[in-house]
Amino acid sequence: MLNTYTFTASWLIKTKKEWADGVKNFEKLGFRVLNRKFLAKLPSTREKVSELHRAFSDKNVDLVLARRGGYSSMKMLPLVDFGLIKRNPKLLAGFSDISTLLNTIYEKTGMVTLHSPMILNFAKPAKFSVKSFLNAINGFPEKNLFKGAPVHVYNQGNSVRGVLKGGNLITLTALIGTQWETKTDGSVLFLEDVDEKLHEVDRCLMNWIFAGKLNKIKALILGDFRNVNNREVYKVLKEQMKIKIPVVHCPYIGHAKNKITLPVGAMVELDTHKKQLKIITKGGL
Repeated sequence: MLNTYTFTASWLIKTKKEWADGVKNFEKLGFRVLNRKFLAKLPSTREKVSELHRAFSDKNVDLVLARRGGYSSMKMLPLVDFGLIKRNPKLLAGFSDISTLLNTIYEKTGMVTLHSPMILNFAKPAKFSVKSFLNAINGFPEKNLFKGAPVHVYNQGNSVRGVLKGGNLITLTALIGTQWETKTDGSVLFLEDVDEKLHEVDRCLMNWIFAGKLNKIKALILGDFRNVNNREVYKVLKEQMKIKIPVVHCPYIGHAKNKITLPVGAMVELDTHKKQLKIITKGGL
């Protein structure tokens, strides 16, 4: 049983029922939630950071799990004590807006984090999502992270290895040019987004291209871009740059009911012929 501390980095869970259902279903999987109080008032940025520090400082905590995504986790970054986190390594999990913390904590500490469902997602969990999450928590006995998920190959290539990084496109785009931007050289990069218009996705991708963030990546994985055709996303890239790397699409990455839990910072191997994404080493996990 892993003792879990839930933290608020972005928005609040809207209703007590969603919160209660999320906690109940999560605990059915064998976890124990240490802080069970429903929050009706959004904490300040400083309060959010204090909560994060408290979670990592507590020797009884095994897993630090975000309550939900939304917006504003990036405001925490100037106040986060990455030294404290490095001295007290734990599993940190979440996705969407939490991409800022997942990637920056790996960059600053070398600690592998989990791009995974949050408490809100466990209110109505999908079997696939639960299975993938538990696979990650148990140390990835199933090495193929894509197992059971649909994968479409946009650009074939040789099998490649790299450090897995990425998350929510618009969120990570906002960090480019700052001290907290994700270092992409040598990475297998995955990107997803939700309810953005094509021109907004286009603008973000241009930022990555113009900043040279895609010049030295080993491969690109496009996740779900809800309400935007994924082929259109790939078309934006293809029209603007020469694509010489493997590019695949997996709709089970992102704001989808079926969700793969991905280890940010782990070494992975992408094989487009077998349509596999295998974890090679788990780094600090």
